[in-house]
Amino acid sequence: MIELSRADAAGGWRLAHGGDTLNTAIHLARLGDRVRYLTAIGDDPFSAGLRADWAAEGINTALTLTEPNASPGLYAIATDDAGERTFTYWRSDSAARRVFGAPGIAAAVEQAASADLLGFSLISLAILPDEGRNALLALAERVRANGGGVAFDGNYRPRLWRDAAEARSWRDRAVATCSIGLPTAEDEALIGDADYAAAIAARWRSLGAGEVVVKLGARGALVDGEIVPPPARLTPRDTSGAGDAFNAGYLHARLSGTAPADAALAGHRLAGWVVMRPGAIPGRDDGAAYDG
Repeated sequence: MIELSRADAAGGWRLAHGGDTLNTAIHLARLGDRVRYLTAIGDDPFSAGLRADWAAEGINTALTLTEPNASPGLYAIATDDAGERTFTYWRSDSAARRVFGAPGIAAAVEQAASADLLGFSLISLAILPDEGRNALLALAERVRANGGGVAFDGNYRPRLWRDAAEARSWRDRAVATCSIGLPTAEDEALIGDADYAAAIAARWRSLGAGEVVVKLGARGALVDGEIVPPPARLTPRDTSGAGDAFNAGYLHARLSGTAPADAALAGHRLAGWVVMRPGAIPGRDDGAAYDG
């Protein structure tokens, strides 16, 4: 989606791009992974700009489809004095909602089925109609059957669902397809399940997830029964995209053969860099956590 965030104290706005899976995809590309992004955008100038920006970040946009007479979604970020954010969305008719009916989708799915790792989230499912949700889960099952991995983030946004029960049903089906589960304790409590980290991990494993990493905000992450805290305590400027950055750091490290606890530290470092800067995808700078 197109992202609006405050650019300065005078009230100016910064135009960028964001969205949970996109944020993770960009971080993975910056970390050196080969990334393709399967979605649909429109045929408008803003969509053309998004495609160009993603390609400049190193994302292969061959699976980024064009839905005629459509446009991308839009969201604006507001942050409080503690850096906590709230979002306002305009995405009820975004092109991404129609991705599984977009021109070229059959060929795109065939290519995606051969991925080493497929990543998606509960938001990915939330924005799709039921037939699209079923198509995405079928793709995840194909990736697993072909020997690839599937990472699923349980990002829960109540406004995107009729009720929590509907969200839980689709979440549970998604967890059953994943080899790496990335729940957040706050989301699990909001959706109506236990917020105790060990109980969350046990539930996701019982549903079929392989390894499970429970994100606990400033406390760190539960990995293999132990909490791995962040390497430093920070006062965030903007927490937008923190969980997405953690996902990227963790997944990149795991794909490189790093043990889960050390991979969690890599995720913390990248998330820590993000929360000290405005926007979900800050521009690179000297402190960027993309090396080592």
